[in-house]
Amino acid sequence: MRKFIDEIVIRVKAGNGGPGCVSFRREKYIPFGGPNGGDGGRGGSVILEADRRVLNLGHLRPRKVYKAQNGLPGEGRNRTGKDGKPVVIKVPVGTQVYNSDTNELLYDLSEEGEYVLLEGGRGGKGNAFFKTAVRQTPRFAQPGEEGKELPIRLELKLIADVGFVGFPNAGKSTLLKALTDADVKIGDYPFTTLTPNLGVLTSEKGRVLLADIPGIIEGASKGHGLGLSFLKHIERVRLIIFVLDIHSATVHDDLKILRSELDEYNPVLREKPYFIVLNKIDLIEDSDFVEEWSKSFQKSGDKVFVASAKTGQNVEQLKNEIIGFMFSKTS
Repeated sequence: MRKFIDEIVIRVKAGNGGPGCVSFRREKYIPFGGPNGGDGGRGGSVILEADRRVLNLGHLRPRKVYKAQNGLPGEGRNRTGKDGKPVVIKVPVGTQVYNSDTNELLYDLSEEGEYVLLEGGRGGKGNAFFKTAVRQTPRFAQPGEEGKELPIRLELKLIADVGFVGFPNAGKSTLLKALTDADVKIGDYPFTTLTPNLGVLTSEKGRVLLADIPGIIEGASKGHGLGLSFLKHIERVRLIIFVLDIHSATVHDDLKILRSELDEYNPVLREKPYFIVLNKIDLIEDSDFVEEWSKSFQKSGDKVFVASAKTGQNVEQLKNEIIGFMFSKTS
């Protein structure tokens, strides 16, 4: 399985334009034919293609030069050289493109489609172009324009509708699997998820893309643990779901830490709608205890769900609430 890569630096180069041709007609009975050198072909462009089927940047090789084809030289008989083929670099939707030298944002590929990053160099004019009434036999042509080269940094920010946030081993991956058809590997130890997992929740109203963001720990916004590497993937979601282990003795503090880490990373996240899921209720035998915990969160007006991702208890209710939120007019 290819490693999940969400940031990479590569170099891109547009093709050079082909040189123009110096040529003259050579016909029987016409000893001094006029110029007929054709133009050079345009160099190939560098094109970025945002494709939802591409999930990360792991197929690209760091520091490699991705080069478009040069245009071919012009030929006699006013024949224009063939244009160079473009180089098409496929990237996931949600990729941001930066000039690696200046850190300038060049593109934010938030929708599928093709984007021209660098146009190929123009082909040079052949000597036929320079013929005038005064200059009947020009013996020169233009060289092709050189294609530009650029180092670029590609950064992926997943475009998901819903993002799961929680401490390691809170059950986010299990919940994602219960809600969707995602094929998620799950183990009973911290940091099970080392890469974002994606799943699609389907309904009659449409599809919802869910992302399980790898476990965040206290200090993630300052680079501790895995969090800083993956916090950026939560920035574009429309709904945040905090997944908490109800079996934890510090469940209220857990939520405060998670919200604080998101706020420290990007204050905009504070304004995003959110649900709270108290997971692993299958480990609690006392139903009154579960209800009491749920009410303690609801006092602050939060939307709270108690569920067991492992057994499926109340998962259908959560699924319906997610769909209702995503397709409501006010979401």
